[in-house]
Amino acid sequence: MSGDARLYIEIAIWSQVISSIVFIAALVFMWYRWLLPVFLNAQDRSNKQIAEAEQHRDEVKAALETLREQIETARHDAELIIARAGDHAEHERAATLQECTDAGKRTLLDAGKEIFRARAAAQRRLRDDLLARALREAREDAVKRVGPEQDRRLIDGLVGSLERARG
Repeated sequence: MSGDARLYIEIAIWSQVISSIVFIAALVFMWYRWLLPVFLNAQDRSNKQIAEAEQHRDEVKAALETLREQIETARHDAELIIARAGDHAEHERAATLQECTDAGKRTLLDAGKEIFRARAAAQRRLRDDLLARALREAREDAVKRVGPEQDRRLIDGLVGSLERARG
């Protein structure tokens, strides 16, 4: 093998090594420049939505506790009526206690339904928001990555490298 052929082989090998290093460096740069911030922002948004959902859950729990306290207060009032009233008050006490119990059960039932509806609505909103954001980001990323100019540059680069390898 002549010295020139060996030189060309070494140039070809080092060209491949350098292009591999440049390609890997470009991948690392793209990861830190564009992809990692997108993932971190998505995680932050998700954490904020979770925090808001937890705050709403705590508010609903506090409202439920208030309702339980109101039911307990209604029961205590019913016991006081029993202590003061006679035979005639017994009938009134039973009606009042039944009314309070029904109102409390309705209130608890309504609160349970509201919690369920709020949770379902929050899940739908979260799902819809995440899907919309993912689609928007995917479209934006696709527009950035693909296009006629990018295709032309890749084809020109390939043709040029084939001509240099052939020549």
